[in-house]
Amino acid sequence: MLLGGCSSMTIVDKHGHQFTENDIRQVQRGMSQEQVKLSLGTPDTTSAIGGGAYYYISSTTSQMLFWSPSETDRRVLAVYFNPVGSVERVANYGLKDGKVFDFIKSETPTHARDESILKALFRNLGTGKMFGD
Repeated sequence: MLLGGCSSMTIVDKHGHQFTENDIRQVQRGMSQEQVKLSLGTPDTTSAIGGGAYYYISSTTSQMLFWSPSETDRRVLAVYFNPVGSVERVANYGLKDGKVFDFIKSETPTHARDESILKALFRNLGTGKMFGD
């Protein structure tokens, strides 16, 4: 009887950058790359496409007692820079219905300039179907 009560216990664990809406709103258009690092910290990965971008990655895993943990959510906060190195825009990507979704604009990107990077960052989560794959 004791084991039956414990078997439904789920452990949720969060990893990476866990930003609040206030943290994200601190990043304003026109800020320098250094100002973004001071506000959000060092990015997990970067891109040199266009003016460049910083990517901050977070994930949530859940684990049922005695089972291996599985990732249930992943978010990527992308800060895009123009060619002069100042913030052009911010996107908060996650998966919605198996597709990459920008939770700031509330839309699925039709063609992101960094589509291959986003595909790679979300490849192993959910259904794996992204951008029409």
